[in-house]
Amino acid sequence: MESVELILLYDYYGDLLTERQKLCFDMHYNQDLSLGEIAQELSISRQAVYDNLSRTEALLKNMEAKTLCVARDRQMRKAMDAIAAAAEALISHPDERVSRGAAEILSYAKGFEE
Repeated sequence: MESVELILLYDYYGDLLTERQKLCFDMHYNQDLSLGEIAQELSISRQAVYDNLSRTEALLKNMEAKTLCVARDRQMRKAMDAIAAAAEALISHPDERVSRGAAEILSYAKGFEE
């Protein structure tokens, strides 16, 4: 799993991690520190950092496998994009009720993104 995917999982599930897991993850993925740099900063072995990150990554993946929050969010965003595109196509409809309804639907779809 690539770093961007792990960071996304962290955004969803990070609050469920221990402080040490959060710290190591942040230092490695957000601050781009090497395992050695993290080990030196935390006064622990490089192996301890590696083990911590491995467990943290496994926990994040496991949480997503069980809850599918990220997958559902992606599916919802894709559906909202399709709804917004359909509403945009109807905004110029000659029937004013249709165009007003489409504008209202579009505002709800766009509001979801925020």
